[in-house]
Amino acid sequence: MKRISELVKKQRKEAGLTQEAFAERVGVALTVVRKIEQGKTNLNMDKVNLVLSMFGHELVAVSTKELNASES
Repeated sequence: MKRISELVKKQRKEAGLTQEAFAERVGVALTVVRKIEQGKTNLNMDKVNLVLSMFGHELVAVSTKELNASES
């Protein structure tokens, strides 16, 4: 989650947006943006994807089996 929080914070600042303005533009609550930037782990994946979509990214569920296969 740390990498996601760093990405969101960096991209938001580069866009010149406050957390509040960014949340409004994305269509999520301010608390969602704050929690993401703080690296919280108990977040709704749909909300995180709404935020990440602003930067052309998306989280997807990956099984351990898929991870192990891609590392081989």
